[in-house]
Amino acid sequence: MSDPSGDPVTVVVVDGDERTELTVERGRNLRRALLDADLSPYARATRRLNCGGRGLCATCGVRIHEGPPPDHWHDRLAARFGYPRLSCQVTVDEAMTVEFVDKRVWGARESEGGD
Repeated sequence: MSDPSGDPVTVVVVDGDERTELTVERGRNLRRALLDADLSPYARATRRLNCGGRGLCATCGVRIHEGPPPDHWHDRLAARFGYPRLSCQVTVDEAMTVEFVDKRVWGARESEGGD
């Protein structure tokens, strides 16, 4: 029997009406996996103006509907107050569904009826 911890997992990326399935190695950084698949979590302006994945600028936010619980301080606060989680601070260790957020408003919160 193979070691399940080494098996790749499926990451479903929802961008508006488009849905893309990625096969990602466990332990990879979500932001890096998205960028390697030519799926940017950034808005047009922040594709070049960001912190490079250090968890400082909050421009790579995504909604994670199914996946790991928050373990980075920013992600715990984001989950508590309804803001997107930082893709640069999420490790892909299980299957997940990720939704890109509308970046016209920086850090937009979920609506009251949200999710």
